[in-house]
Amino acid sequence: MFISTANAMGASGADPGAQGGGGLSSLIMMAVIFGIFYFILIRPQQKKMKEHKKMVDELKKGARIITSGGMYATVENATPETLTVKIAEGTKVKITRSSVAAVVTAEEEKE
Repeated sequence: MFISTANAMGASGADPGAQGGGGLSSLIMMAVIFGIFYFILIRPQQKKMKEHKKMVDELKKGARIITSGGMYATVENATPETLTVKIAEGTKVKITRSSVAAVVTAEEEKE
């Protein structure tokens, strides 16, 4: 009686050698998922940050900008970390370079 039960349990179980491939396939699946996240989320974000940094580093006196708060301003003075901008006649404000959202182009200025 005991031997027939043991044989039945051993016959229905999976081969222990076949289990080794499961670890490799899950590792490959994780690598594929990471690759998808990298190309869809991480890489475009890094590219956008690099373009923003380049734009901010190239700001010079006289450039028209839009701050992250939505104010249009003209750069009056530029230091490595801050900008002094003119937001109205006789009103100058000092802001950090990182608070610049965009540079206003000539076409946008006409609108």
